[in-house]
Amino acid sequence: MSETETLLLGQVLDIHANPFEAPPEEAARHERRGAVLLRGSAIVETGPAEKLQKAHPRAQVIDHGDALILPGFVDSHAHYPQTAIIASWGKRLIDWLNSYTFPEEMRFGDPEYAAEIANRYLDLLLAHGTTSVASFCTIHPASVNAFFEAAAARNMAVAAGRTCMDRNAPDGLRDDAQSAYDESKALLERWHGRGRGIYAITPRFSPTSTPEQLEALGSLWSEHPDCPMQTHLSEQTDEVEWVRELYPCKRDYLDTYEAHGLLGPGAMFGHAIWLTDNERARLRASGAALIHCPTSNTFIGSGIFDTARAMGEGQIVGLATDTGGGSNFSMLHTMAAAYEIGQLAGAALHPAQLLWLATEGSARAMRAEGRIGTLRPGTDADLVVLDLASTPAIAQRVARAETIWEAVFPTIMMGDDRAIASVYIAGERYDALVPGGDGGGHSRKLHPLISDSLGL
Repeated sequence: MSETETLLLGQVLDIHANPFEAPPEEAARHERRGAVLLRGSAIVETGPAEKLQKAHPRAQVIDHGDALILPGFVDSHAHYPQTAIIASWGKRLIDWLNSYTFPEEMRFGDPEYAAEIANRYLDLLLAHGTTSVASFCTIHPASVNAFFEAAAARNMAVAAGRTCMDRNAPDGLRDDAQSAYDESKALLERWHGRGRGIYAITPRFSPTSTPEQLEALGSLWSEHPDCPMQTHLSEQTDEVEWVRELYPCKRDYLDTYEAHGLLGPGAMFGHAIWLTDNERARLRASGAALIHCPTSNTFIGSGIFDTARAMGEGQIVGLATDTGGGSNFSMLHTMAAAYEIGQLAGAALHPAQLLWLATEGSARAMRAEGRIGTLRPGTDADLVVLDLASTPAIAQRVARAETIWEAVFPTIMMGDDRAIASVYIAGERYDALVPGGDGGGHSRKLHPLISDSLGL
C-alpha cells in the first residue's frame, strides 16, 4: 500500500545554502505561490504550486493561503526542568542557579511532576513553532524518562540527557563519577535511537563536576560517539575565573573538557562567550558546536556572543532559547534577540541568516541536519507555517513590504505564538491554535493546560 501524499500550499521559503557563506538572497528560494509535497513522514519536493499540483493530482491538498511554510524551528540548548521558573528575577549565573534552578530541579525525582512539566514544556514549544529541541534534564532518571516519553507521544525529534553533578550542588542533586556513568549509560541504552529521540551525554558544566566525573563521561562518550554531548562553556567572566580556581593545572576552560575526552564532533557548548583565541581555534578544529543563547545572555547579564565572527571563523553555531535562563520559549523572540545582539557586535544579521540559525544551523549543531531543519527531499516533514500578518502592528508593516525579507522580518522581530498558523511533526499536522484543522489531514490538540490558557 502506497503512502499518502499531501500537498501543502502557501508561500515557501527554502534556504538551500548557508547564508553566511553565500549572499543571503542567493542562498534562498522563495515561491510566492509554492508547495511542499509530503509522502508519509518525509518531504519529497518543493516548488511552484501549479507545477506540483499538476504532477500530483491525487495528493491531498492543504492550502495555507499567504502563510509562509518553513522548516520547523530547532532549539539547540534548553533546560526543560526550568519551565516553571522562567522569567524569575535574578542577579548572576551562580545566584540564579542557587535561588531558582536547584530548588526546582529537586522536584524532578517525582515522576508525576516530571511528566507534568515535560508535557507542558513540549506543548509550549509546539505552540511557538519549535519542532525539535536539545534539552538538559535533571540528575533524576525519572526526569529523562518523562521527557523522552512526552516527546515520543508527539513523535518529536529531540535530544536530551541526565544532567550530571558531583560537587558544588545541594544534597539531592549530587551523584558521583560511577553513578553518573552507570545511570547515563542505562538511560542511553534505553532511549538513544528509540523513535526519533537521541541521547545526549550531559555534564552540567565543569564547576559542578570533578575531574573524575568528567573522565567517566568522556569514557562513555568514546563508547557511544554517535551521541551528542552537551554542556556549558565560558558563559560569564566570574564563572571562567571559578573554573580557573577549580582546575589550576588546566590551560583554560575548554581544556577541562578536552583533557577528559569531551571535545569533538557532536559536542555542543552553550554560550561560549568569553573564549580565548586558542580556545576558538581548538573548537573550530574539533568540529564542536557553539550554541548562541541571546535572551539568556542578556537576561542574566552574561555578555555578547559575536555570531558573525564565529561564522566567519568557520565555527558550527546553533541558536537556542536556553529556557529558563532565557526569558522566552519562542525561537522568533530568540532570533530577534540575536539580531539585536548582532547589531551591538557590529553586524546586522540578515533575515535569511537568522532563519537558518534557527533551523539548519541548530540541526547541524545537533548533528541532525540530514533529518531536520531543512526542506530538502528525504528529510523529515517537520514544518512551521507562519502567519506574516498575525497582529495589526505586523500587518501594517508587511503591507509595505517589497521583498520576502521585508515581509518576514517584522514577524521575526515582533512575532509570537500568534504567528504560528500550523505545525507539522513528521508529516502530521499538529495545530496549536485551530484544533481539528481547517483543511483535512491529521491534527492534534495541545496539553489541556496550554489549550485552556489559549482559550480553546
